Amino acid sequence: MGQGTGTIVSLLAALLIGGAALVLWIRRKVRQVSRAAFGTDSIAEGIRRQEERLALAPKSVSGMTGIYLPQLQRDFPEVSLEELVQKSENLLKGMLAAVELQDLSLLPNASEDLYSQVRLRIEDDKRQGIREYFHRMRIHRTEISRYQKQEGCCVLTLQSAVEYEYGTETALSDIPAKRSIQQQKNGQRRLMTQTRYEMDWMYVQDASLVQMKGNAAAVTCPQCGAPVTKLGSKYCEYCGSAVEPVNIRVWSLNRIREC
Repeated sequence: MGQGTGTIVSLLAALLIGGAALVLWIRRKVRQVSRAAFGTDSIAEGIRRQEERLALAPKSVSGMTGIYLPQLQRDFPEVSLEELVQKSENLLKGMLAAVELQDLSLLPNASEDLYSQVRLRIEDDKRQGIREYFHRMRIHRTEISRYQKQEGCCVLTLQSAVEYEYGTETALSDIPAKRSIQQQKNGQRRLMTQTRYEMDWMYVQDASLVQMKGNAAAVTCPQCGAPVTKLGSKYCEYCGSAVEPVNIRVWSLNRIREC
């Protein structure tokens, strides 16, 4: 082996050794960073654990209670926020139970608009041949999100941070035990979900003003779900079905939506 060849081999060996040392140093630094950030040597494992922790953390809500509650109390001194929160959470639980069991009788004392909303969702699930499940439900917090005064009506929006195990499966049986067995056979699993729901409470002060403006105070048809833009209407302009008039001077929970 010539002197030149020996020099090249030595340089290559030095580069390999140096590269290996650099790789080991980088790996050691990565492990140090991973341990400091995630408590594990593997960044991938640390990221996975962080994602799991975030998935289990309750969603934040738009907490505007301190701003809007004094306005609400000035306008409606007789209104109890605690009672509205309790009614909202009960109706939310009732709505999800009605969707899960596909039974509208689990939604008592609901407004016509909310009743129609849930009925349409159940009918959509039935068309798809599925059932939705909301197990181990927990409401972490409920706050005022918005308070709007419009011509003829007021709208109070509450927002709740909600946790539950959510899943869907083929609706093959009405017997819970058989549904559970079928779910295991299908290899399906429920996922813990952290989400938010908004609930719109409406107080109609002057139906003539709301009707003239044609705004969001309108209800929906209980049969076809089409918007009924005139509060005074007794029948749906699309399908002709009878429509219940909106209650005047009464707070009514008209809509629940996931956000």
